[in-house]
Amino acid sequence: MRPTRSRAALTALTCVTAGVVLLATAGPVAAHVGIDPRSAEAGSWARLTFRVPDERPDAATTKVEVVLPAGRPLASVSVRPVPGWTVRTEKRHLDQPLVDDGKKTGEAVSRIVWTGGRIGPGEFQEFDVSLGPLPEHGEQMVFKTLQTYDDGEVVRWIEQPAANGTEPEHPAPVLALTPAAGTDADEASATREPSGAASGEAGTDAPNVSAPVAASGGGDSADVTARVLGGAGAAAGLAGLLAAAATRRRAAKRSPGPRGW
Repeated sequence: MRPTRSRAALTALTCVTAGVVLLATAGPVAAHVGIDPRSAEAGSWARLTFRVPDERPDAATTKVEVVLPAGRPLASVSVRPVPGWTVRTEKRHLDQPLVDDGKKTGEAVSRIVWTGGRIGPGEFQEFDVSLGPLPEHGEQMVFKTLQTYDDGEVVRWIEQPAANGTEPEHPAPVLALTPAAGTDADEASATREPSGAASGEAGTDAPNVSAPVAASGGGDSADVTARVLGGAGAAAGLAGLLAAAATRRRAAKRSPGPRGW
């Protein structure tokens, strides 16, 4: 019975080892500028947090620029002060004025720029923005973001998700617009604009896509996949250990006791 127990224990050890290796090799992966929450109700107000990590081991982030979609002007945009950082907003003239609380405005914020602070290697900083009202129609809003390092390097997080859902190398923060409460889903779907139009690429506010882009790692999908596989390996290892224990118990029951018992 000993060979059987040894094989069961070896199988369990192999499964556990495989799970640990997968978890260890799953990270860290390069992060990217994120947005929270990732969705908001159309026509509502939203408080968005832009999370900016520093990905360079020998350079610090000293400037962050968020470009608001040109095709989705917002009547009101306000920012939350960040200690150590100076913020300024740029505005553009609107051909059609916006109405906010019964008041018309002929301009809208087109870009938010944070400078003066520092995000060191291995650190991240969050920048809060309150804005609205959000567009009542459309699928999403794309906030193209530029990240500048103290060595002069600029990383442009401006690429939109592919039609098949594949994440690009330098994805822009995207806010999905969900139908307002009480809106018929079919009607809302019929009135939505194509994702390209909803992104607000038109206009001079968009960063130069053809400019050199700094190399960066992939997105979070690889990290998630690897962790799932690692978890599965660990689970399989646990099952192997349980099987080995059960084998030992069965062997003990079948083994004859000392003579005279």
